[in-house]
Amino acid sequence: MESTLLQDYFLLRPENLLFVVAALMSGGMLLWSTISGRSAKEIDTRTAIQLINYKDALVLDVRDDSEYADGHLPNSKHIPTEKIAERWHELEKFKDKPIVVIFRSGVRSGHASSVLFKNGFVQVHNLMGGIDAWRRANLPIVKR
Repeated sequence: MESTLLQDYFLLRPENLLFVVAALMSGGMLLWSTISGRSAKEIDTRTAIQLINYKDALVLDVRDDSEYADGHLPNSKHIPTEKIAERWHELEKFKDKPIVVIFRSGVRSGHASSVLFKNGFVQVHNLMGGIDAWRRANLPIVKR
């Protein structure tokens, strides 16, 4: 009984309250994304290749124009993340197909994926590590 009181005392101290709240919020957000099923699945380069080759997945590059010009996946569709909310309708014919979102950092792909989910796309995948992972795997990059 005494150890429980000590544990409660340390847990509820004011200086620990911020950490407890942060931990509860983080856990809740993870649980919500798992339960809702509305978050994009993170995939590696091998899975991306399989989706592209065998499931006719669309590759959606959401990086900015200069990053895209520096090199992108063959046959990728380019819509910068800041324009995805106004241009998602261009992807309407791909609603039932897998979409592999390419980015440089996770923030942009998360935003683009959430816009797509909100508009009825169900098979949205984020490439773990983005374009850098693709390059590290020595996979094809084109410049146009």
